[in-house]
Amino acid sequence: MKLDWNRRTCARRGHITYAPDEGALRERLRAATGAGEAWRCLRCGDFALGAPHGSGPADRAPQVPRGRALRDLFILRLLAFERVVRGVFIVLAAAAVWKFSNSQTAVRQFFEQNLTVFRPVAQHFGYDVDHSPVVDTIRRTFDYKHSTLVVVAAALLTYALIELVEGVGLWFAKRWAEYLTVVATAAFLPLEIYELSEKVSGLKIATLLINVLAVVYIAVAKRLFGLRGGAKAFEAERRGASLLEVEHAAGAEAGPGTAGTQGAAMA
Repeated sequence: MKLDWNRRTCARRGHITYAPDEGALRERLRAATGAGEAWRCLRCGDFALGAPHGSGPADRAPQVPRGRALRDLFILRLLAFERVVRGVFIVLAAAAVWKFSNSQTAVRQFFEQNLTVFRPVAQHFGYDVDHSPVVDTIRRTFDYKHSTLVVVAAALLTYALIELVEGVGLWFAKRWAEYLTVVATAAFLPLEIYELSEKVSGLKIATLLINVLAVVYIAVAKRLFGLRGGAKAFEAERRGASLLEVEHAAGAEAGPGTAGTQGAAMA
C-alpha cells in the first residue's frame, strides 16, 4: 500500500484550514453540515469541523507541505537526527582529547599499570600485548605534544559544531542548511575514502554510503546549485503543491470553460 503522507501527518498533528477572502474560492473550501461549518484541510483535503485556523487573501495562505514535500521533510529530519547524534559524540571525543592533553603522564601510568595486570591473561591465550597494533597506537598518542592535542581537540569541536548546525538547520528544512550539508559532507568524502583504503570496516562503509546518498539526494531533490531548474523551480514546485493554490487554479480554469458553454447554448 502507498503511504498517504498527508493523512498520516494530519492524524498526528491535526488539520490546517484557511478561509480565503475571495468569495468563490472560499465557498469551494467551505461546507455546511448538521454539526456546523467545516473547512477543507490544506494538507490532506478532508473537511474538518470548526472555524478555520486563519483567513485572508489566498496568496497569503500558509504554505503547507504536502505529499512528496512531507516525505522529503521526513528524510531530512532523519539526516538531522543522525547529524546531531554524531555531533554530540564528536563533542565528547573533543572533551576527552582536551582532558587527555592536560594529564598525559597520569593517563600513561594508568594505562601501563592496567596493561601489566592483563598481560598474564593475554599471554595465557597466546596474545602478545606488547606488540599489539592497538597498544602501539595508544602508546604513540602519549608522545604527542600538548599543543598538537589542543589543535586536535579544537578541530574536533569545530567539526562537531558544523554537524550540530547542520542538524538543526535540516530539522527546520532551511535551504542554507541543505547547502551547508552538501558542501561539508562532500568535502570530507575524500578523507573517508582514504580511511577506507587504509582499513576496511562495516562502520566506515556504512558511513560513507550514508554520506554519499545524503549529498546526492539533497542536491537533486532540493534542486541545489541550479540542478533541475534551481531555486526558482523548487519554489514553484513547493507552492504548486499547496491545496489552496490547486483549488484557485481549478476555479480559474473552470471560468473560461463555463463561459464557453454558456455562449454555445445561447447560439
